[in-house]
Parts: sequence; C-alpha cells; structure tokens
Amino acid sequence: MSAVNSSDIEITTFFLIGIPGLEHIHVWISIPICLVYLIAILGNCTILLVIKTETSLHEPMYYFLSMLAISDLGLSISSLPTMLRIFLFNTPGISPDACFTQEFFIHGFTVMESSVLLIMSFDRFIAIHNPLKYSSILTTARISKMGLVVAIRSFLLVLPFPLTLKRLSYCHKNLLSHSYCLHQDVMKLACSDNRVNVVYGFFVALCTMMDLICIALSYLLILKTVLSIASVSERLKAFNTCVSHICAVLIFYVPIITLAAMHRFAKHKSPLVVILIANIFLLVPPLMNPIVYCVKTRQIRDKILGKLFSICGK
Repeated sequence: MSAVNSSDIEITTFFLIGIPGLEHIHVWISIPICLVYLIAILGNCTILLVIKTETSLHEPMYYFLSMLAISDLGLSISSLPTMLRIFLFNTPGISPDACFTQEFFIHGFTVMESSVLLIMSFDRFIAIHNPLKYSSILTTARISKMGLVVAIRSFLLVLPFPLTLKRLSYCHKNLLSHSYCLHQDVMKLACSDNRVNVVYGFFVALCTMMDLICIALSYLLILKTVLSIASVSERLKAFNTCVSHICAVLIFYVPIITLAAMHRFAKHKSPLVVILIANIFLLVPPLMNPIVYCVKTRQIRDKILGKLFSICGK
C-alpha cells in the first residue's frame, strides 16, 4: 500500500483508505455503513414506488421529489462498491479506469442533485407566489424537459473529468485520501501538469455554487411573498411547505462546501476529519432526504403508511 517512488514506473493501482487508526475495526464499522446504505436505497425506492403508483401524487412537487430520489440512489450506488471493499473485505486497491468511472458517476449525481434542488426551489416559489397558475405553469411536459436538461447538464459538466484525468501520468503517489474516488483527490496524484484539471474543477465547483446562490435568491423572493401575506397562520402554512426542501439543501450543501473548502484552502487538515466529512457527504443526504420528506410531507407519509398497513393486513 506504499506509494511508488520511481518516476519510471506508471501507477497501475490506486489505494483508497478507510478510517485512519481504526483499520482493526473496519469490519465492525461496515455494519452501520451497510445499514445506512440499505435504509437509503429502500427509502428512495419507496419514494419512487409510491409516487409512481399513486395518481394523487402525480403533481409537480412530487415529480421533482422523484428526481431527487433518483439522484440520491445514484450517489449511494456509485460509492457502495468501494465502501464495501474497504470496510467489509479490506481490499482498498482500485484500478485507475475503475476510479475514473466511479468519480464520473459520483460527480455526475452530485451535480444532478444540486440542479434538482435548484428547480425544487423554483417550484416552491411558484407554488407560493402564484398558486392559482401553479399547475398551468409547471405542466408535465415542462417538468419532463426540465428533468432532461438537468440530466444533460450533469453529464456534460462532469464528462471532462475522467477524460482529463486519463491523460495525466501517475508515477510517484498512489494513495488517495477518501474511501471513494473524487476528481480533486485523484488529480493531486499526477506527476504531469494538471492545471487543466484544477481550472476545470474550479469551474464545475463554481457552477454548483451558482445553484446555491440561485436557491438563496429564490428563498429571498419566497420570504418577500410570505411576508406580504396578511394572516400569520397563512404565512406559517406557506413557509411550512418549504421546510423539507430547506432541510434537503442544508443536508446536501453543508458537507460539500466544507469538504471543498478543506481541499482547496486547508494546509494542515486532519485526514480523519476530511474522511468523516467526505463520508457524511455521500451517506447522509440519501439517508435523510426520504426521512425528512416522509416526516414533513403528509401526503407521502399517509400513502406509505397506507401501503404498509395494507401489506400487514394481508
């Protein structure tokens, strides 16, 4: 697992890491990690199944929630193989091509989730600002086009990542600093010029931050609309429809901003802290989003409980 020192030898295997200092209990750590993955996958699949089968949920808000569930499923499935290999089977080695493929899907679904959270903020603004025209503005055809644009944007933004990483030479270092492959992590191992990767990585990060800025602007407009409502109870009712989305935004952006800042600016960062935040970034949003929306959205909660009771009744 040591780094290769000779500049004449091309790296053929990268090594991922688990939790430094706790290698002897990785098998035990794999139990809660597997449980988190299981709950996240089951939760998001349940959301998708309920929305698909219940015609009363065929509305814009729930279509966007389906897109969020697909993004969360993608993030979970993309990181699952290496997390299991490290913690359950103690096999941290990964080929460069497999690593580039994994980071493509992880970054792709990350950009997709950011984009979905953005259009969900627009959805909440339209629902509160112009409720009478909500259904006529967000038609099924328009929602389908928005979903297609989100998918194409995510694909095109991250496609250069594996292509530019593949052109680099890796000959000195082969030890990554996470339990899965990330673009900013892999490019630091290169012994050739990686300035293109640095610049383009910053551009993609900027695009993601632009999504967050637009979400913030949407909520400023929502706040302005809510404050113009005369009734206090109606204000609370209107704002309560945004609570689930606000939680999803915080759950997603707080760890990703923290991780990006540590990679870019922290000179003496703790490897343990970086790994924990990186694992939180991939494990927590897919786990918590279905829980938050089930708890805060009565229609989803009632339909899921209804199906559970009908299954138990049989």
